[in-house]
Amino acid sequence: MNRQEKAQIIERLNEKAGKAGIAVVTDFKGMTVEEITDLRVKLRDVGVDYQVVRNTLARLALKGTNHDVLKERLKENCAIALGYDEPVTVAKVLSDFAKNSKKFVVKYGALDGKFVDAAGLQALAKLPGKQELLGMLLGTMNAVPTSFVGLLANVPRSFLYALTAIKEQKEAA
Repeated sequence: MNRQEKAQIIERLNEKAGKAGIAVVTDFKGMTVEEITDLRVKLRDVGVDYQVVRNTLARLALKGTNHDVLKERLKENCAIALGYDEPVTVAKVLSDFAKNSKKFVVKYGALDGKFVDAAGLQALAKLPGKQELLGMLLGTMNAVPTSFVGLLANVPRSFLYALTAIKEQKEAA
């Protein structure tokens, strides 16, 4: 690989890392090409770039981005997953893949400029996703007017019960 190709790789990775909200470093040592391809397809489906890159190039590419905290920790074989939309989805896909693969390891990451260790990424993966949170919010917002309407309906109903009881009492006397 010549100097110009390296510069292009650094520039592309720097551009992607600048746009990414989350970057996760993984260890793929011993995995087959089919397994890595399967992982890439799963990540691509959720809008995540997964790139195997030399550590020296990655260090240069991450400089000046939110993921600058990772550059000193890059050692041995590693690949970087860059997520742009929803960090929880990235963590979930990688954690699920790690559970099913004996050789794939999620090492650490950076979320909006802050270092996140493997345990933090596991905790992030357990959080509900954006769609689930929106559904819960909508359910809560819908419950308030429904409860209010039920409360307002009970006021005349209680008044009607009281009037009916008075009427029955007067008829009995």
